[in-house]
Amino acid sequence: MTAEEKILLEKGKMLPIMEHFYTIQGEGGNTGKPAYFIRIGGCDVGCHWCDVKESWNAELHSLVSIETLHPFLENCPAKDVVITGGEPSMYNLTLLCQQLKSKGLNTFIETSGAYDLTGEWDWICFSPKKTAPPKSKIYETAHELKVIVYNENDFLWAEEHAKKINSSCKLFLQPEWSNMDKMLNKTIDYVMNNPKWNISLQTHKFMHIP
Repeated sequence: MTAEEKILLEKGKMLPIMEHFYTIQGEGGNTGKPAYFIRIGGCDVGCHWCDVKESWNAELHSLVSIETLHPFLENCPAKDVVITGGEPSMYNLTLLCQQLKSKGLNTFIETSGAYDLTGEWDWICFSPKKTAPPKSKIYETAHELKVIVYNENDFLWAEEHAKKINSSCKLFLQPEWSNMDKMLNKTIDYVMNNPKWNISLQTHKFMHIP
C-alpha cells in the first residue's frame, strides 16, 4: 500500500472491496428483502465457523475508490444497501454513507460491534462474537441483535447480550449452518420457551443465492 492509498483508506475514499452484488437478504430482521451487498475485506475477529474466511485478509482485496460503486448502485432496482464483511466497522465509512444517502439509498450494516461505528445507518445488525468484545455503544444503537448458535452454551451467552441491548432492538437466534442438524430443533425449542427471541435462518443458502 502506498502512502497516498493509506491516506485515502483512512479517509474512507478507498476501501478493500472484496465483492459487491445484488441479491435477496437471507437472514435476520430484513430477510426476504432485495438489497445490494457490498462486502469489505478485512477481519480480525476470527470466528472458527465463519463461512467467508477469504474476507479476513484485507491485503488480498484491492483498494478501490468507493465512487466505482456508483454505476452499480444507480442501476439497482432496490433502495437498500448492506455493508458487510469481514468486519466493516474497521474502516471509516462516513463518506460511503454520505454518498449512499445522497442517492436516496438506505444504509444497512452487519457488524460484530468490535469497533466503533462511523457513518449514518438506517439499520444496524449487531452480531457479537466471543473472540472480540463489543464496544458498549453498539448496545444503544443496534436495531437487531443476531446471535449465532453453535452449541447450547450460546443460548446463555445470547441472554447476556439481550440484557444490555436497547428496548426497541429485535432479538434473533440463528443456528450456525454447519451445525444445523444438531442445533435447529434446540433453537426452535428455546425460542418457543423464550418468545422474546425470533429465529433467523440463512435462507439465501437454501435458495442457493449469494
